[in-house]
Amino acid sequence: MIFAPDTETSLGSIVALINSVNESADNLTTLKDLDDFLADQKFTGSRTHDSAELRSVRQLRSQLAGLWQCAEAEAVEQVNNILRNARAMPQLVKHDGWNYHIHATTPEAPLSERMAVEAAMALVDVLRSAELSRLRVCAAPDCEAVLLDLSRNRSKRYCDTGNCANREHVRAYRQRKSQQKLEV
Repeated sequence: MIFAPDTETSLGSIVALINSVNESADNLTTLKDLDDFLADQKFTGSRTHDSAELRSVRQLRSQLAGLWQCAEAEAVEQVNNILRNARAMPQLVKHDGWNYHIHATTPEAPLSERMAVEAAMALVDVLRSAELSRLRVCAAPDCEAVLLDLSRNRSKRYCDTGNCANREHVRAYRQRKSQQKLEV
């Protein structure tokens, strides 16, 4: 484990949120899509269940996607802005089967604010650990999905959204076989 369990869970949720949109589809267009996403990611707390809430989560998705690829100084500035705007006050809490972990907003705070602060708190750990390089974009030439590399040797190159790794390995294999035939 590289980060605390709640940090890894939060980072995984950020990846899922960012990857909920790609060039072929947006999987976060309806309130039901948002409900399904939140259930899948096990988000708790108050909800308004309205289009404004959906809009704010979609805006957060764009903000976090930009954060994924920026330099350290810019990432620090953006994370600090999220925490400052939410007037985050980190506290240890224990609930829903989780041991003590950090929350920096109340369960009554707006959904997008809770999601933003949770993401920011996870990114604080990433930045403090000088592990920003673990936040990557898929190496497949036809994919722009993001990924979180939690491998020990920092070798993860492909996202989990599709078959990118398998497709690229098959392509490389076929290319090697083609080269071998030319050499014979």
